[in-house]
Amino acid sequence: MPQPLSTREANLFRTVIRHYEDKQYKRGLKAAEQILRKNPKHADTMSMKALILNAQGKTEEAFALAKEALTIDMKSHICWHVYGILYRTNKNFDEAIKAYKFALKLEPDSQQIQRDLAILQIQMRDYQGYVQSRFVMLKARPHLRQNWTALAIAYHLEGNLQQAENILTTYEKSVTAAPAKTDFENSEAVLYKNSIIAEQGDIERALEHLEAETKFSLDRLAVMELRARYLVQLGRKEEVVKAYRALIERNSEHPAYYKSLTDAMGIAEDDESALKAIYDEYAARFPRCDAARRLPLDFLTGDDFRKAAKSYLTLMFDKGVPSTFANLKHLYTDSSKKATLPAVAEEYLAERRSGANGQDQANGDSSKGEGAALFFLAQHYNYYMSRDLSKATEFVDHAIELDSKNVDFQMTKARIYKHQGDLAKASVAMDHARSLDTRDRYINSKAAKYQLRNDENEKALTTMGLFTRAETVGGPLADLIDMQCIWFLTEDGEAWQRRGNYGLALKRYHTVFNIFDIWQEDQFDFHSFSLRKGQIRAYVEMVRWEDQLREHPFFFRAALDAIKLYLTMHDNPQGTNGVNGIDGKSANGENAAEKKKAAKKAKKEAQKAEREAAEKAAKQDPNKAGAQKGKDEDVKKKDDDPNGLKLAATTDPLGEALKFVSALLQFSPKNIEGQIAGFEVFIRRKKFLLALRCLLASQALDKDDSRVQEQAARLRETVQPIIGSVDPKVKEIIQASL
Repeated sequence: MPQPLSTREANLFRTVIRHYEDKQYKRGLKAAEQILRKNPKHADTMSMKALILNAQGKTEEAFALAKEALTIDMKSHICWHVYGILYRTNKNFDEAIKAYKFALKLEPDSQQIQRDLAILQIQMRDYQGYVQSRFVMLKARPHLRQNWTALAIAYHLEGNLQQAENILTTYEKSVTAAPAKTDFENSEAVLYKNSIIAEQGDIERALEHLEAETKFSLDRLAVMELRARYLVQLGRKEEVVKAYRALIERNSEHPAYYKSLTDAMGIAEDDESALKAIYDEYAARFPRCDAARRLPLDFLTGDDFRKAAKSYLTLMFDKGVPSTFANLKHLYTDSSKKATLPAVAEEYLAERRSGANGQDQANGDSSKGEGAALFFLAQHYNYYMSRDLSKATEFVDHAIELDSKNVDFQMTKARIYKHQGDLAKASVAMDHARSLDTRDRYINSKAAKYQLRNDENEKALTTMGLFTRAETVGGPLADLIDMQCIWFLTEDGEAWQRRGNYGLALKRYHTVFNIFDIWQEDQFDFHSFSLRKGQIRAYVEMVRWEDQLREHPFFFRAALDAIKLYLTMHDNPQGTNGVNGIDGKSANGENAAEKKKAAKKAKKEAQKAEREAAEKAAKQDPNKAGAQKGKDEDVKKKDDDPNGLKLAATTDPLGEALKFVSALLQFSPKNIEGQIAGFEVFIRRKKFLLALRCLLASQALDKDDSRVQEQAARLRETVQPIIGSVDPKVKEIIQASL
C-alpha cells in the first residue's frame, strides 16, 4: 500500500512537480528529499526524484530509483508514467509506450498520460494507435476543436481520407455561432479540409468547397493558388487564364505563374513571338519586374535571343546586380547561348570603354557598368561549362584595379585560385575578401570553408568564432554545434580526416548524425504546439518532411564520409590510430610530435574554458531559475570524449559503420552511393546476402557503373571458394543472382 502524505507534505509534493516543470531541478530535488526523510517509501516522490535526476543527466541512478519506486507501489499511475517518461527521454520508445499504456489502465481518465501516449504514437508513426488515442481524448473533451482536428489528422495520416473529412464536417455542423472573420484556426481548418477533399481526387467538389467556404480565408494566396490549380486539372482554360493573371498581378516575379498562364492560353513552346508578347506585356506593366525580362531568355533563339540578352545584360550591368551570372548560368546547356552571353558582355564593355553610353563609370560606383561586366566575364570563364582560368584571372584583375575593396571581386579571385588547384592561395584570398567586410556572416563563412579545404582547422574555427557567442561554454565549436552548423562540422571532419586525425573526424561525423536525431526528436514539441496554434497544414507537411529527413544531402555526405573512414580503419588496423592516422603521419605530412603538441594545446584550452564557466556559474545567484537552468544544461553538455579518441579506438569499425549504413539504406534506397557503401561493409563482414541485396539494388539503379561491375566480380570471387560451406538456401539465392 502506498504511504499517505500529510497535508503539508502533499503540498510539498505538488511543489516538486512545479519545480520540475519550471526546470528548477535543485529546488525540486531538495523538496523531494524533504518528503522522503519522513516518508522514505513514498513511491510517487521517489519517481519524481528519479525524473529530476534524469533531467540532470544521472540516467542510471534515475532508472534504478524509478524501478525501486515501482517495486514499492506497482499500482501507482505516477510511477508508471514517470517510468515511461524515462524511457522516452532515453529514446526507448517501445518500452515507453508500454509504460504509458499500463499507467492508463490504472488511471484511464488521465489526460496528461493519454496526451503523452498519443504524442509518442505519432512520433513512432503508429497511426492506428494514434487514431485510438485521439478518439479517447475527443470523447473526454468534445468541446475542444483541436481534439476534433487532431482526430481528423490521425485518420488523414493513416490514409482514411473520407473519415478525416467526416470528422471535420461533424464538428462544423455542431457549431451554432458563425466563426469570426479573423479566426485563424477556423481559416486553417477550412483549407485543411479542402486539401483532404482534393487528395481524394474529387477536384470538382474541392473547387466548389473552396469557392463556397473560403471567402473570408486569411491565407488569400493559398486560396488563389489552389483555385488556379483546380481549374487547370478540370481543363477550364478561360478561367485558368484569369486566375493566373490575377496571381501575376499579385506577384510578378513568380516564374511558375507565367508558365501556367502560357500553357492555359494554348501557346506552343516553339511560338517565340506569341510567348514573348506575354512577357513584354508584363514587363511594360511592371517596369521593375525582373522575371518578365529574364524568363524569355529561356525560349528565345538566334537574333531574338541576342537582342533580348543585350537588353537584359545592359540593364543588369547598369544597375550593378551581383547575381546576374547566377541568374543566367542555367542557359549554358545551350552552346549557342553560352557563346552569345560573353560576346554581348564584351560588346557592352567595349562600348563603356569607348564612352558610347556617355556615363562616367556609373557615377563612380565600380560595381556598376564596366565593373559589373568584368565581374560577369570573370565568372563566365571561371564556370565549369565555359572554363578558361587565364581569361578569368585577366577579367577579375581588371575589376580589382577598378575597386580593390570590392568583396565580390576578391571572392571571385579566390574561387579562381581554388579551380587552379592552389588551395593555399585561395584560402588567403578569401580571407582577404572577408577582411574587407567584417560584418558579413556569409563572407566570414566562405573564408572559414576555404581554410578548411586547405586543412587549416584551427584557423577556420577562429574565423567562425567571430560570429559565435563569446559566453558559450566550450568556445566557438560548442556554439556551432548548438546552432547545428552542419556544413562546418562536415568540412571540419573531412579536413581532419585528410590530416589523419581520425578521432576528430569521426567525432564531427557522429555529431552530424546526432543533429539529425535531434531534428527527429524536435517533432515532439510540434505535435501539440501545432494543434494548439491551429497550424494544421504546416504540421502535416512537417510530418511528411520528417519521414524523408535523412535523404538530405548533408546527412548523406557525412554518413558516406564516416563509412569510408571506418572502412579505411578496418583495412589498415595496424597502421591506424585516433590521432595520427596511418603510420603516425597525416595526409599533409604532420608527424606525431606535432599532433601531440596540438592535442595538448586543445586540452589546455578546454580546461581553461571549464574554469571560466565554473567561475561564471559561481557568481550567479543559485536561486534564480535562469542560473539553475544554465547549470543543469552544462551538466548535460559535458563531453567525455571531446577529441573522439574513444571513437577512433574502436575494435569493430565495421560494426560502427553499420549505424550509418543502415540509415542510408533505410532512408535513401534510391541513391547508388549508399548501396555501394553498404556492399563494401557487408562483404567485409561476410554478410553475403546483404551484400548481394546492395549489389542488386545498385545494378537496378545503374548497371553500367564501373564500380557496380567491379563489386559483382568481387562478390563472385569471394563467394566461389566457400560456396560449398554456406547454407543451402543462401547458396541457391547467390547462385541464381550471380
